Amino acid sequence: MHIVIDQSSAVPPFEQLREQVIAQVSSGDLAAETKLPTVRKLAADLGIAPNTVAKAYRELESAGIVETRGRNGTFVSTHGDPAHRAAQRAAADYASSIRRLGIPTDEAISLVTAVLTER
Repeated sequence: MHIVIDQSSAVPPFEQLREQVIAQVSSGDLAAETKLPTVRKLAADLGIAPNTVAKAYRELESAGIVETRGRNGTFVSTHGDPAHRAAQRAAADYASSIRRLGIPTDEAISLVTAVLTER
């Protein structure tokens, strides 16, 4: 995990940390089950307050990106990155709507393909 906090940025440090962890999970640089540094260790490494790291970790956990396993630490969630989870929910909602409308599967796929390839 490589995090850099820009103290001169208008973006608060907890948000910089949160965004960088999300980006690293999305890119695969932080794989599922990767153990994150402790709050105190990461705070010391980054030169920020432990409460700042704790706030970022809480928000990441609320979003399902990381999970805390008590005294064992904080790990990247096995549930995938948030963009893919949102896409899966959107796909499930679409499929449900298509079924209600009685549209055949191959036609529904053609509709999606046409929309995704529009410029």
